[in-house]
Amino acid sequence: MPEEVLFKSESDQSREEIAAYLRRVAEKLEQENAITLTSGAESVTMEPPARTTFEVKAEREGPTGGSGELSVEFELEWDENGSEGDSGNGQLEIE
Repeated sequence: MPEEVLFKSESDQSREEIAAYLRRVAEKLEQENAITLTSGAESVTMEPPARTTFEVKAEREGPTGGSGELSVEFELEWDENGSEGDSGNGQLEIE
């Protein structure tokens, strides 16, 4: 299925700045409010339903056995037609 990027922002930030941003997203989710993402002239508002698919991925990109780039990705997914996310296959724990 083709992917259309509606909004993208990438910037170098401190751990504290990232934590504050993630807390703001968490507050919006808890309050069942829309989430508006803005960067410069770009802006998009999304309204996640009460249940969504939550994907967490840890990756290393680079040559096998060599140095690479590490990342942790958090993703919320839901159908535009309003159906809720599936139940997934396991309980996520973050320590």
